[in-house]
Amino acid sequence: MGFFGKKNEGGMLDVIRCDEEKYLIWKWRPSGAANSTNKENAIRWGSSLRVKDGEVAVFVYKQQDGATQDFIEGPFDETIKTANFPIISNLIGLAYAGQSPFQAEVYFINLQGQQDLPFGVPYFDVFDPRFMDFPVRMAARGAIKFSITDYRAFIKLHRLVNFDLEQFRVLVRDAVLKYVKGIISNIPADHGMPVLQIERKLLEINDLIAPRLAQAFKDDFGVNLVRFDLATIEVDKETHEYQQLRSITADLEIAMRQKQNEVSLRNLDQTQEINAINMAETMRIQREASERFQTLQTQSQHLAAHQINQQTQVLSAAAASLGDMSAMPLGGGGGFNPVGMMTGMAVGGVMGGQMANMMTAAGQTMQQPPPPPQTLYNVSVNGVSTGPFNLVQLQEQARGGQLTPQQHVWKAGMANWELAGQVAELAPLFAAAQPPVPPPPPPPPAL
Repeated sequence: MGFFGKKNEGGMLDVIRCDEEKYLIWKWRPSGAANSTNKENAIRWGSSLRVKDGEVAVFVYKQQDGATQDFIEGPFDETIKTANFPIISNLIGLAYAGQSPFQAEVYFINLQGQQDLPFGVPYFDVFDPRFMDFPVRMAARGAIKFSITDYRAFIKLHRLVNFDLEQFRVLVRDAVLKYVKGIISNIPADHGMPVLQIERKLLEINDLIAPRLAQAFKDDFGVNLVRFDLATIEVDKETHEYQQLRSITADLEIAMRQKQNEVSLRNLDQTQEINAINMAETMRIQREASERFQTLQTQSQHLAAHQINQQTQVLSAAAASLGDMSAMPLGGGGGFNPVGMMTGMAVGGVMGGQMANMMTAAGQTMQQPPPPPQTLYNVSVNGVSTGPFNLVQLQEQARGGQLTPQQHVWKAGMANWELAGQVAELAPLFAAAQPPVPPPPPPPPAL
């Protein structure tokens, strides 16, 4: 069963409505009613209720155990019938067949209108935690917009009967000043923001204040913070403390920049020294590797001759011993020894065969040309020298994408590092690493 019947006005009946243009809370009174509470709260039977879109009408009934409310949200336009009020029916009964008047305070709450409230925070001191002896005086200005969204929560926090908008705006403004001043004062310590940079950080400070203020408006006043705009932060730059703080911070900034330059130069020198040491070590390793390689090649070339010299000495000693075997005594006295002679001839044949094999092997070794020396390159990877690598290894790196034409390379004999793509010896490696050119599309059909 609804609260209202269809509108059927007639006679001197009241139309309960709000015609105010700008309001937040407005109390309805009958036409011509004085300040008599009972008279102005009398709702006559047959009166109509009109609630526009964006409004809510609140009927407040006073009882011994407290007040009870009915909420009518707009848009609404119907005739009041007492019998159709469930709460009123319990209060006054049906003695008049649902057509008796009743007492109720009627309030209209504006849910669409936004209250604009400018604010200004007078000068207050802000301290940099690094320089507590030099307070900086600041002031802040801006504006807020707020509205009522949760009207039930608003009614719980405020008495509608004596609600005064101007007093409410004063309370709201005082809360804004408290939060703006408190947050700005603690920004240097809480967020590491230098005091002398605060006036240039409006957007960051605005974003710090807005959520704190919105939660306070909801909890303390039951209203919604629609917008918070911190327009300006004014710094009193004529004070002696401000000028001293600015001079000190300027000197610190200059000293810090000089220190940073010194550190940068020292780091650069250390980097260059490390690079020079790495380059010298790389060249030493390459030089030793080249010397070892050349030594191995020389030893390989002369190994056969060295072996022949050693074996020749052994065979010469053996031949001398064989020459004496023919004169070896066999127990019958001195003289010719045929057995020793035959033994010497057999052993000499074996030694001669060994000498022939050695000479043949040596001749073959001497006839083979020494292998050509390998070309070795160092490759720069992220500023670090890697390698050395031979051409086969570089070709594999080019195929795998580890070596590109834009990388710097160096080999013994080069004055400086050069791009790999500009070294004639390495250019074919990148040509071979390119993907094959796709075949052309099929020709168009003949006309």
